[in-house]
Amino acid sequence: MSRFFTERLRELVPYTPGEQPRDMQYIKLNTNESPFPPSPAVLEAVARESGRLQLYSDPNCRNLTNRLAELYGVSPRQVILTNGSDEVLNFAFQAFADEAHPLAFPDVTYGFYPVFAALNGIPYEEIPLKEDFSIDPADYIGIGKTIVIANPNAPTGLCLSLAEIEQILQSNPNNVVIIDEAYVDFGAESAVGLVDRYENLLVVQTFSKSRSMAGARLGFGIGSPALISDLHTVRYSTNPYNVNRMTEAAGEAALRENDYYMQNCRAICQNREATAKGLRQMGFEVLESRANFLFARSEAIGGECLYQQLKQRGILVRYFSKKRIEDFVRITVGTAEQMEILLNTVKKILEETTP
Repeated sequence: MSRFFTERLRELVPYTPGEQPRDMQYIKLNTNESPFPPSPAVLEAVARESGRLQLYSDPNCRNLTNRLAELYGVSPRQVILTNGSDEVLNFAFQAFADEAHPLAFPDVTYGFYPVFAALNGIPYEEIPLKEDFSIDPADYIGIGKTIVIANPNAPTGLCLSLAEIEQILQSNPNNVVIIDEAYVDFGAESAVGLVDRYENLLVVQTFSKSRSMAGARLGFGIGSPALISDLHTVRYSTNPYNVNRMTEAAGEAALRENDYYMQNCRAICQNREATAKGLRQMGFEVLESRANFLFARSEAIGGECLYQQLKQRGILVRYFSKKRIEDFVRITVGTAEQMEILLNTVKKILEETTP
């Protein structure tokens, strides 16, 4: 830390992304990326647009905005495109939370929420999950704070129903409720259909998971025109050219071939259920995920030990040292072949470590 670093940020603990080691070839099941490549049309669109990099991108992403609006049944005025969903979350924190409107989110959830809150000097409350790691909607009823809920939640994969989300929206009419749907395409129900009924609802999604574009950095928010206008004010005050030309072209092409990506999501869901069954047969507790990952623990081996043993054998999973979830590992769902290798490797580790 330099002596010039502002006092306000000296205590900031940054977000820790999933590791990307280069020392060997790994089966990478630690960062919730899609195991499937982008469609050929996406690659062609990126190649075409790469020849125009001397020109700024469209700050309004009009073509992609219109396509997204059509797909989700909303007006283009209800859509904002961003550099990954992390950016729209950061914009939303800046726009809708402050000392008078502190934040509230679960104590076990996406690790960027407390980081963005601290970065922007916003007070926040972490509300404990229930004993079974689910979110209790009653904890958010009428709390009068800006609420952020990942649905499905990460790293648990558990969901709230739309009826439960509506209860939260109705009881907090003077505060924005942000529903982070990064994993919604893997079995949860989207809240996008509620945005015309609740002016305080902002839905956030990403192209990173279900549309195989984690490396392109493309996210979006959907809400009332007034909320989206607020977010654009922050965006134009920060970086109006936040989505580059190649990423916008890739996003348009991906939406034209949306059936390809939704088919991939169905395959991932099938692999998820088969993997969960295999882990349970080995004695693991596996939460009922509606995301592209599984959250699992075993009484036979600790979470950190399993993570280390798998890494030594060329398989990366995600381990969190937070006290309440330190016995778990989070396993991204890959191809059927990758998951078979994972299950066989876990079986061998248990045989070697269990007396």
